[in-house]
Amino acid sequence: MTNTVISSRLRPRKLALTRGNRLSRFLLSIVDPRAYLHGLKLLNHYNQTHVIPRRSITTGPNAAISPTCQFANPERIQLGSRAHVGAGCYLWAGPHLGRIDVGDDLLLGPNVLITAANYRFRDGEPVSDQSMDEANVYIANDVWIGFGAIVLPGTVIEAGAVIAAGAVVRGHVGAGEIFAGVPAVKVGHR
Repeated sequence: MTNTVISSRLRPRKLALTRGNRLSRFLLSIVDPRAYLHGLKLLNHYNQTHVIPRRSITTGPNAAISPTCQFANPERIQLGSRAHVGAGCYLWAGPHLGRIDVGDDLLLGPNVLITAANYRFRDGEPVSDQSMDEANVYIANDVWIGFGAIVLPGTVIEAGAVIAAGAVVRGHVGAGEIFAGVPAVKVGHR
């Protein structure tokens, strides 16, 4: 009798959940609609940021776009032939004017951000109330942009250039040049 008292003190929760209770809790968790709401939210987000925009992007033949990429204003994005867009990339064209035009044989590493619009930040007004500055981004043929790089509005990257991982690029990158750093500077030539 003392063994029963000791074991019930040591494992009260385990004794309280009998096999039947565990089974009923499991079955209720499967049929509970709250269990599926999060999945529906994820599907809706994916649909809004990848599936629908993907239909509006102009791509050349054999372009490969990762299913985890996200796009904004895709009607102003153009990808060339054999462009490869890695996992988790963001291509954000401007809401009104800013375009992203990419040549053939582009290679984007994972988590690259290319944006053709940026928020203004003038004194006296909240940033969220200000309009955006937009400028076209042009990337020529045979360009490689490494993991986590950021390409800002108004950037022109000429043919054969390499942008190192984590670089923040704004302005002009010449043909065959290698840029790295924050802000990105020329570190070599290909």
